[in-house]
Amino acid sequence: MTSSLDRPVWHALTGAQAHLARGTLPALRIDPRYGPFAAAAPGQEHALSGLLEACEDTVWTVEAEPFSAPDGLVALRTAALVQMVASNGATPNTGAADMPPMRLLGEGDAPAMAALAEATQPGPWARGTWRYGDFFGIFVDGRLAGMAGERMRPAPGYAEVSGVAVWPEFRGRGWAAALIRRVMAGFAERGDIAFLHSYAENAGAIRLYESLGFRIRRPMTATVWGRAAS
Repeated sequence: MTSSLDRPVWHALTGAQAHLARGTLPALRIDPRYGPFAAAAPGQEHALSGLLEACEDTVWTVEAEPFSAPDGLVALRTAALVQMVASNGATPNTGAADMPPMRLLGEGDAPAMAALAEATQPGPWARGTWRYGDFFGIFVDGRLAGMAGERMRPAPGYAEVSGVAVWPEFRGRGWAAALIRRVMAGFAERGDIAFLHSYAENAGAIRLYESLGFRIRRPMTATVWGRAAS
């Protein structure tokens, strides 16, 4: 099953999260309300250009192997990632006893979640991103100070930790780790192993994830595609 992690978007949109897929084979994208991710069948990357015909936004791919720009598209940005998978049993408790309250987030928290994501850029965020799965937040004086949740489910037994974000003034207190642990605990309850992606240059984040039992599985590449100038 780990081979499905090489193409997480494709396997999510043709598997457990097919209900979120938009477009027609051989290329699919996630419902734009959830985010910009897209993928095509192996060797059919040219079909990605059709995903922009009905909408003027960009699409993101996350792939193990790079590919040339499809006709009609141009790579606006590429980023080196590392994909990390948690060791079996790496599902520890939540944070310290003196940590502020943590709770499941919902509809009423969506504006605060979007503001935190916009300010800290944990990855692409859309108005419905929080609906992928359970997101948890830590609050200070009623303010959302940090969050973490779930995104892709590319194969049975695997789920992606995503949206990990803490306002700068609250960093260094172990809250990001506590939030990730809480998300992982939910995965463990249903028998899922956690995986995630980090920007390869973010050494601090990678150290944090390693301290939580994650190990680098392989390099990946994120590409932002837009319409080529005519």
